[in-house]
Amino acid sequence: MVLLALAGLALWMLDVSLSSANGFASLQEVFSSFWFKLLLWVLLAALAYHLVAGIRHLVMDLGIGESLRGGVLGARLVLIFTGILVIATGVWLWG
Repeated sequence: MVLLALAGLALWMLDVSLSSANGFASLQEVFSSFWFKLLLWVLLAALAYHLVAGIRHLVMDLGIGESLRGGVLGARLVLIFTGILVIATGVWLWG
């Protein structure tokens, strides 16, 4: 749901950055706002979760982790790797 809600933000950023010669420069000014960085962080966190969960499902399609025990372990690994990516993204945005 978050990805759907913030897809408009990603499309708007793409449109502004490609619209004119100074579009990217104007977008950099918007990036300095705390609230915009927070929205971008939420978008990237949702994308990270979606990516890691998708990789888990691809691994399950190979027949790995299809049992109840493997499913629980896979779900925990998804949360751990997503947490690492979310923290790394936050460090990158505010670091």
